[in-house]
Amino acid sequence: MSNAPAAAHALDVLEHLSRHAEPVPAASIARDLGLPRSSVYHLLKVLHARGYVTHYVEERRFGLGQAAYELGSAYQRQAPLARVARAAMRRLVDQCGRNAHFATLDGRDVIYLLEERAAGQPMLVTDVGVRLPAHLTASGLAMLSALPASQVRALYPDRASFVQRHGTGPRGLPELRSMLAQVRSAGHALEVGTVTPDLSSVAVPVIDRSGRPLAAIAVTLRTDDATTEHVAELVTRVRSTATEIGRRLSPAAARA
Repeated sequence: MSNAPAAAHALDVLEHLSRHAEPVPAASIARDLGLPRSSVYHLLKVLHARGYVTHYVEERRFGLGQAAYELGSAYQRQAPLARVARAAMRRLVDQCGRNAHFATLDGRDVIYLLEERAAGQPMLVTDVGVRLPAHLTASGLAMLSALPASQVRALYPDRASFVQRHGTGPRGLPELRSMLAQVRSAGHALEVGTVTPDLSSVAVPVIDRSGRPLAAIAVTLRTDDATTEHVAELVTRVRSTATEIGRRLSPAAARA
C-alpha cells in the first residue's frame, strides 16, 4: 500500500461509499477514514470526473456513480467466482471421489455456479443455474451461518419465508437460528435428506476479507455412507478447498 497511497485511498473512499445505503458528506468520509479533508476532496473530484462517484450538490453529499455500477456488472459477466473455483473444485472431487458443488447466496436462495461430478456417483438436482431454498441446503446453511443475525432476520421475516421440501427443514426463525448456531459451532453444515432423500451433504463457507460469505462448497454422499469418520474426513478436504478459494478471491484475507 505504501507504494501507491493515492490508489489505496481512492479504493478506501469507494469501499466506504459502498457500505452506506445513502450518500454521505465529504467531511464524514474524511473523519471515518482518518484522512485530511483536502485529500478526500481531491480524491472525490477525480473519482467524480471518472464517473465512479456522484456529487449531489444540493445535499452536499457523495455516492457511488454509474461507472462503479458498470464495473460491478462487468465483474458478474466474467463469472469470476466460478473461474477461480473450478480447478480447486476438480481437485476436491479427485481427492474425495464425491460430487461437489459451488454455490452463492441470492436472497433466500442458493444459486449453483459449478457442479463437478465424480464417476459412479448419483445424479443431483444441483445443476449450474439451479436455485434452491438456502435454509434447506448445506451450502445455504453454511453461508447463512456467516451472516449477521440482523441480516438473517431480515431475510426470514415470517413463517411464510420457510419453504418446505419433502416436509423437512426449519419451520421458523427460532429453529433456523438454532441450526445456524450448530453450524458455527461445528465449523460446517450438514444436511441429511432435506433436498434429496437418502443423500446428505456437508458444506463450508468461502469467506472474504471482511468475514462475509462469498460462496459455499459442498460435497454430497449417500446418507448410508455418512459415518462420523467419513464426514469428518470430507469436512477437512472441503474446508481446505474453501480456504484456498477464499485466498484467491480475497487476497487480503490471506495476509490478515
